[in-house]
Amino acid sequence: MTTTVVFFSKRVSFTIYDARTKMNFEENIIKRQNSSEYFDTVIGHIEDIVIGEEFQRMVNQFMECYYYEFEPGEENKIVYTEIYQKYTNMIEAYIVEHLNRKMSCFDMDLFAMELENKKTQLNGEIFELLYTLTDFLAFKDMVLDYKAFKEGVYDDLSKGISVTGLQK
Repeated sequence: MTTTVVFFSKRVSFTIYDARTKMNFEENIIKRQNSSEYFDTVIGHIEDIVIGEEFQRMVNQFMECYYYEFEPGEENKIVYTEIYQKYTNMIEAYIVEHLNRKMSCFDMDLFAMELENKKTQLNGEIFELLYTLTDFLAFKDMVLDYKAFKEGVYDDLSKGISVTGLQK
């Protein structure tokens, strides 16, 4: 609520915050001051979310429904875009909903900005999953890997490996 008063012959406007607005304002200041700590906290919560059975089941059900649509190669069919959009909407909504339960001050825009800024420094499964939300080719690779696994068509690394004993 903005109020205007006359103070020493000058018109002054100021905003009155209720307790909730003040708390949100203070949380925003804190998270922007400690963005690296904030980022690490969010990543920790996301790791907890994605290792959960419910999340794993949701992703597997999605892959089961759509993996057969994808083919290796440079060509990207229109249906890929539709499937990708469904995937990003589903995963993003799930993660954001659970983060909002865990953190009163979760800010997706701030997190996405930090993720993009640190993209070259980050590796690991959690980041690969997050990149599938912003990088179509990462998503396509993930689906093709799933398809190869389902169809039993994957590189057998045991071929070409030979084990020999040490001679004394």
